[in-house]
Amino acid sequence: MDSFMFSGIGTGIFFTFFILIFTLVIGTFIFVAIKGISEWSKNNQSPVLTVPAEVVTKRTQTSGGSGDSSARTRYFVTFQVQSGDRMELGVDGSEFGLLAEEDLGMLTFQGTRFKGFERK
Repeated sequence: MDSFMFSGIGTGIFFTFFILIFTLVIGTFIFVAIKGISEWSKNNQSPVLTVPAEVVTKRTQTSGGSGDSSARTRYFVTFQVQSGDRMELGVDGSEFGLLAEEDLGMLTFQGTRFKGFERK
């Protein structure tokens, strides 16, 4: 078995597998970076809108927290506008705590960025 691993065929398979995994990791990193930059750019080009809306639901997403690592919590609120369309926007923790389901008010947003909610 050891002689196979260091023969030309074994080395070629290992090298091909290494290049495949390396390409997959780098490709995924590039895809995620381009997607993030694209969303950031699209948000910057979007107008800042203020519309009447209702808080429909709230949710959190927690990740990490295993062993010695700290947990990270992300906060999301789903708003429904007058047309019936719904949008889920990420908010910070302090804003999340101030909002309650069925709150009515004026939602300010820019693309997928939450800018504020003024309760009526």
